[in-house]
Amino acid sequence: MSRLTKFSLFGAVIAALCCFTPLLVWILAAIGLAGLIAYLDLVLLPLLGLFVLLALWGLVRDRKAA
Repeated sequence: MSRLTKFSLFGAVIAALCCFTPLLVWILAAIGLAGLIAYLDLVLLPLLGLFVLLALWGLVRDRKAA
């Protein structure tokens, strides 16, 4: 498994955790940045999509190289 695939899978897991659990909301509220919570969906969902596409691209590249 290439570095690109590992990095993108790790990023997708982190983005999914922040998208689908209140983990990032708790962290932002704890450090006093609760005003940013309204903008999380504008950033996290495209970021999750980007990491998933990168993971798929890395997996396809790995399969072709093998």
